[in-house]
Amino acid sequence: MSELPGGPGALFAIGGAEDKLKKRMVLQEFVEAAGGPKARIVVVPTASALGPDVVDVYHALFAALGAASVVGVRPENREDADDPAFIAPLHDATGIFMTGGNQLKLAGVVTGTAFGRAVTAAHARGAAVGGTSAGASILAEHMIAFGRSGATPRQRMSQLSNGLGLVQGAIVDQHFAQRNRYGRLLSLVAQSPGLLGIGVDEDTAAVIRGSHLEVVGRGAVTIFDGRRITSNAHYAKRSEPILASGVELHVLPATSMFDLEARVLLSYGPQPQATEIAELAAAEADLRKLAKEIAAEGVSPAYYAERKRRAGRRTAKSTRPAAAGESRPEATEPITAGADPDSIDAPQPELGHP
Repeated sequence: MSELPGGPGALFAIGGAEDKLKKRMVLQEFVEAAGGPKARIVVVPTASALGPDVVDVYHALFAALGAASVVGVRPENREDADDPAFIAPLHDATGIFMTGGNQLKLAGVVTGTAFGRAVTAAHARGAAVGGTSAGASILAEHMIAFGRSGATPRQRMSQLSNGLGLVQGAIVDQHFAQRNRYGRLLSLVAQSPGLLGIGVDEDTAAVIRGSHLEVVGRGAVTIFDGRRITSNAHYAKRSEPILASGVELHVLPATSMFDLEARVLLSYGPQPQATEIAELAAAEADLRKLAKEIAAEGVSPAYYAERKRRAGRRTAKSTRPAAAGESRPEATEPITAGADPDSIDAPQPELGHP
């Protein structure tokens, strides 16, 4: 549903790695909230280490989803962020989208500058404001600048910086389940029990309108409510585990509605069809295959042919019955640079990460 409300616009905290090939459910919701066919979207790639390509990607995506116009604005330092030329495009924007990347850089450039104030003003007049990964974290008043993963909350596990303050009384973390960030968010809630901890999975958005949070996408939003917590955070030393007893946990899949002020579940509905989930999984597999092919560019075709012949010989040997007394050690071959990309499980690149 296209919306241009008279009051503040919708906020989109996206957990990163949103689907860009198939359903594009999360991005479609953002375009609709920004005005649908009348949407004028400004992409802010300040956090990203990538060049113009990142703007080109989102320009193509938002245009394909029906936005009327898409422009990129990249302040690189606080001087840029106070320059009227960088701020002007925000005045007419109906949607502002911040990409992923370095969270501390984004906070250092945007918060407390004219650019940051212009983003806040745009939201107040009805523009949808959101972002993915680092662009999601900066929406809160207190932003995770950096930290380490792990399931156990520990002292000094993460560092906070100032955010834009569009989401009050909460801390937003992203890539939540995929990068095992339960511990660092829980440690922050233990240290500041008045703040809600909101963890957003990949390809998932916490869409906030007023005090209501709705979950969109194929993952979940995890909420830690520490109002009744018992903790030793005030005296735990160095990197010791932190006691966190009595924390109320909410795991909210798609269609769930949550009241951020009352801190209660409002409603939930049916989940996406299994066919939709399968299509999204297929899209992710396509991306992974493409990334492996890109990583293997420049490898000699003769290498692949030789590797295929070796694999055939190993298969034939493994199926031949062993002679009496013959040992059958496993045939292993070290994988070196230029190995068949489909035979290794290499880390995959992604657009933006803290």
